[in-house]
Amino acid sequence: MGMSLQDLSWHQGVAHCIEHLDRPSFWRTLATLLGDFVEVDTWVALLFSHDKPLIFDQSPYLREGTDPLVSEYANGLYLLDPFYISSREQSHTGLVRLADVAPEQFQQTDYYRLYFTHNVVADEVQFNLALGDGRTLCLSLGGRSRFDTQAIAQLELARPWLIGLMRQRLHFEQLPACAPAKPALGLAQGRDEARRQLESVLTARELDVVRLILSGHSNKETAIKLKLSAETVKVHRRNVYRKLDVNSQTELFSLLFLAGEDLASLQPAP
Repeated sequence: MGMSLQDLSWHQGVAHCIEHLDRPSFWRTLATLLGDFVEVDTWVALLFSHDKPLIFDQSPYLREGTDPLVSEYANGLYLLDPFYISSREQSHTGLVRLADVAPEQFQQTDYYRLYFTHNVVADEVQFNLALGDGRTLCLSLGGRSRFDTQAIAQLELARPWLIGLMRQRLHFEQLPACAPAKPALGLAQGRDEARRQLESVLTARELDVVRLILSGHSNKETAIKLKLSAETVKVHRRNVYRKLDVNSQTELFSLLFLAGEDLASLQPAP
C-alpha cells in the first residue's frame, strides 16, 4: 500500500491489464492492480440487467466447489442489494459507494445478515458502467474495514482508467450459450406457489411497500419515496403481514426469496 497513481507500478499494472483484456484472467488482474493501491478483500465482476445478475468472475473461493453465498446472491438475494436496486432505479456510470445507496435500516435487513456480513463484511464500493437497455456492468469491491477518504480518492482517480478497461473487456465476455438450468421440480413448484400467493392478495401499493421495506427503507423513507404518510405505510405493512400470514420481516423475506422473482415483475391482485 501507499503507492500512488503517479508511480511507475500503476502504469505498468494498467499495461498488464490491457494485455489480459482478451484472457479469462482479466478481472483478477484488474482486481490485483487495485489491491496494490487500496485494501480490497473481496471482489466480483457482474452484469446487472432485467434478468438475474450474470457473474463473470469473483474472488477466489478458498474451499472446494462454488461459493454458496454467491450462488444464493445470484438466485435471489440480489433483489435486496442496494447497488442492484439503485441500478434499476437510475443506472449511471461512475464510482458508487455503499453510503450513496444504502437505505436507513440497511443493517437490519436479511440481506445484510445473510450475505453482506459474511461476504463483504464492512464496506463496499462499485465501479459501474451503464450500457443502456437496463444493463450495467459492475466491478464490486468489498472490504473488511471502511474505505476511508484517501482510498475513495484513489479509486476516483483510477475511475477513468477502470471504466475504459471495463468497456473494452465487455467485447470479450461471452453470454451463456444455453438458457440457465431450470430449478428442481420441487423448488419450481414452491416458487410458483409463493408467486401466486404474493400476486393473489397484494395490491400494487402493498407490493411497493414490501420491496422498500425488505431493502432496508424505514417507514419514513418508504413514505417519502411513495409520497404517502408514515402512518399509511404502517397500515400497508400491517395489511401485508395479515394477508400473507407472516409475523416478521424475516418471514416476509423468506416468502419473497422462495418466490424467486423481482417484485417489479409481480402483478398485483385485481
